[in-house]
Amino acid sequence: MEQSTPYLGFIPLLPLAGALVLGLMHIATCQGKRIPDKLYGILGCIGPFIALILAVKVFFELKALDEGKRVLLQRVYNWIEVGDLKISMGFLADPLSSLMLLFVTFVGFLIHLYSIGYMAGDKNFGKFFAYLNLFLASMLLLVLGDGPVVMFVGWEGVGLCSYLLISFYSEDPANVVAGNKAFIVNRIGDLGFVLGISFLFWGIGADGFDYISLEASATNLNPTLGLTVCLLLFVGATGKSAQIPLYVWLPDAMAGPTPVSALIHAATMVTAGVYMIARFSFLYVQVPLAGEIIAWVGILTALLAAIFGMYQRDIKKILAYSTVSQLGYMFAAVGLTAYSAGIFHVFTHAFFKALLFLGAGSVIHALHHEQDIWKMGGLKKKLPVTYWTMLFGALALAGCPLFSGFFSKDEILYSALAHGHGAIWFIGLIVAGITAYYTFRMFFVVFHGKPADQSLYDKAHESPPVMTVPLVILAVGAVFAGFLNLPHLFGGHLMVSHWLSPSLVEHHPDPTLALELLAVGGSIVAFVIGVSIAYRKFGTKAQEPVYRGFHKFAENKFMVDELFGALIVTPYRYLSQGISRIIEPWVTDGPLKSMALLYRLSGLAFKVFQVGLVRVYAIYMVLGLSIMSFLLIKTLNL
Repeated sequence: MEQSTPYLGFIPLLPLAGALVLGLMHIATCQGKRIPDKLYGILGCIGPFIALILAVKVFFELKALDEGKRVLLQRVYNWIEVGDLKISMGFLADPLSSLMLLFVTFVGFLIHLYSIGYMAGDKNFGKFFAYLNLFLASMLLLVLGDGPVVMFVGWEGVGLCSYLLISFYSEDPANVVAGNKAFIVNRIGDLGFVLGISFLFWGIGADGFDYISLEASATNLNPTLGLTVCLLLFVGATGKSAQIPLYVWLPDAMAGPTPVSALIHAATMVTAGVYMIARFSFLYVQVPLAGEIIAWVGILTALLAAIFGMYQRDIKKILAYSTVSQLGYMFAAVGLTAYSAGIFHVFTHAFFKALLFLGAGSVIHALHHEQDIWKMGGLKKKLPVTYWTMLFGALALAGCPLFSGFFSKDEILYSALAHGHGAIWFIGLIVAGITAYYTFRMFFVVFHGKPADQSLYDKAHESPPVMTVPLVILAVGAVFAGFLNLPHLFGGHLMVSHWLSPSLVEHHPDPTLALELLAVGGSIVAFVIGVSIAYRKFGTKAQEPVYRGFHKFAENKFMVDELFGALIVTPYRYLSQGISRIIEPWVTDGPLKSMALLYRLSGLAFKVFQVGLVRVYAIYMVLGLSIMSFLLIKTLNL
């Protein structure tokens, strides 16, 4: 039994309105009007802040309802009605979407606040906040949509905004190429999404195409068609959430301003795929094969990205590959039908990954936009707030016991063991050790040891409070968010999992003390080994290594981009050029040129008669009148 709630639509509408107002203000600025950056910043933060307040209201309103009735709806108007396809512009809030709303609006607001300091003085300050508001509005629409079609509008919105923000510094062609890459790769995934929801409508959508109606009809879906739908939807998820083979856009997305990287990686775009799989849990639990494929793609993506992260030198790309790797964990979880474990990792990851990216932005801001970790070093004294907050974020990402990432990652590894997937658990354990290693490799190189570039070090300074306050707030989340879903082994009651249970169709295996101890013990050992190796190599005397052989190959990311270029991009370019050489002259230009030639020849024919002599024109007139008179006489039979 659901309740009608009139204000759900305002949650995405507020930042959308902010984007419109800020965009119009920026246009006025381009035409010579003077608008202070402070006003842009205030207006840019108002929409996300009110959306956060409404998200909190939604949470408590749901909490006040009985567990089986925690659904709020708002159907605004009938949007599409063609034959059996009837779709309303509607919004749905349940335990799953409410949890997403809370951290998307909270982290999104903090990133907006941080951006006031980071983007200060930028000539396109207003445009940046307009795009940032639009990005947040698109993600909120994706989360709140009451069916797959409304979700797809937000899905495409975040794709568009990622392109606009990744290529924000468009004066550099490399940034534009990175934005194009993100846009094109996501269009490949989105084709899978469109085909998936099309087949879903064909299979069971005639009785309603919102989530509630689809879940009620899910058992009527043909098994073969169900597998097809699940795999096609997963193709869409691999694009948005950067899984094999469509992960290649995400590291290049670092071309955008650092707050954009934080928003993409922590609160918006890349979490969309995991959310979508969890939202369709009522389909995936019926197709175990699809879940197996998702779990293996996820854990192999986690391993591949972790290997790449070990050898990167750009501080943002290290964190980017860590995001790809952590997303792999999340997909492993949802593939194993441990949807609540996957969503819980999405939740904790939002805090510590936003913290790490914004901390990296603070470092980059202090070093005048230097991003190479081997040109840093010894920054602990210069950036004390950034140092301590990033330490908490690094401990959470690396899976340090009692930090948020430890609990959420451990729940995924325990789920792999409990569902009988020991191989996935073992690979996940290896990834955990590698994650601890490359995370603290980055941390030790940046903050400890001696400065690699003394001139950069001398100019370094701590960021202003508008940037450091969000870091402190996120650090609190990175430390304590894990306690919201404390497992039974630690005396907890899995509060987040129980909160999500009405929205998800999943089976929780009975907790086994031996498996819980094995999962926890393995995670602790992986963390200790990874950090110990990093400290031994980089803790006090970090020297830039010279990679050879496999290490060089890994530093070059196994040449995957080059391979895609050779096997897909280059042949496609040549094929396109070859086809254009046929179509352009014969299909497109040919008829147009033929018409132009016909008119030219006609003009030449008439030109013969245009001699410019009055006596000749008089003869034409006499001949014309004679012909007209003859025809008139013949017609009237005179």
